Amino acid sequence: MYPTTYHKPQTLEAALALLAGAEEATILAGGHTLLPTMKNHLAAPSDLVDIRGIAALSGIRRDGDTLTIGATTTHHEVANSPDVLAACPALASLAAGIGDPAVRHAGTIGGSLANNDPAADYPTAVLGLGATVITNQREIAAEDFFDGLFATALEEHEIITAIRFPASGAAGYAKFPNPASRYAMVGVFVARTGDAVRVAVTGAGEDGVFRHAGLETALSDSFAADAVDGVEVRPEGLLFDLHGDSAYRANLIKVMTKRALARL
Repeated sequence: MYPTTYHKPQTLEAALALLAGAEEATILAGGHTLLPTMKNHLAAPSDLVDIRGIAALSGIRRDGDTLTIGATTTHHEVANSPDVLAACPALASLAAGIGDPAVRHAGTIGGSLANNDPAADYPTAVLGLGATVITNQREIAAEDFFDGLFATALEEHEIITAIRFPASGAAGYAKFPNPASRYAMVGVFVARTGDAVRVAVTGAGEDGVFRHAGLETALSDSFAADAVDGVEVRPEGLLFDLHGDSAYRANLIKVMTKRALARL
């Protein structure tokens, strides 16, 4: 690793001051992507600003039909929160399936969203549920937040503070994990609100997480697994690698959609 200066501020204001005052500072949350990148000399921030010590950025709160999760809340905390389990069991199940216990105890929901890995799990829940990403500057709708591979709408020195989810018992998530990394080769989050259905897909798109209009239309007409059979999921625009080609991932999207429906 290149030399860097580590900071652990106790307030959001102190963190923002450190970011503004350093030559090339980077926020550290869970660190599961940043630290390996630094170890491989692919990133060399002058300063690391660890926001995990800021109490205001952690915790889970339920207000009626709204669930607000602080940015530095760990995957383990999301998976085991009574409020999450009651308000949106699918979100708790998704968090419980991320990585391994070591990853779940250190990784954070805000860090995952800010990194926006194309195979990460949380983006499907944010997009599938129509959640809102809250920062120190504004509120960003799910449709406006994700901006391609490892890219988001976040501006320089903008920090995610919380994510606001609508409660939903009519939601399910299923993924086909890479056996080595546990990242999703394909993951599908299905959520129904009234007569509208949202289907968000991770691990398959060349531009990262996306909604599948064909599956949404079919499931809005008939919210049943057999409605998926008549939908054409085309391989164009889908990822291909040594683990599976685009046609394989296209088929997995339909399979994972059915499994997500079975888990409602």
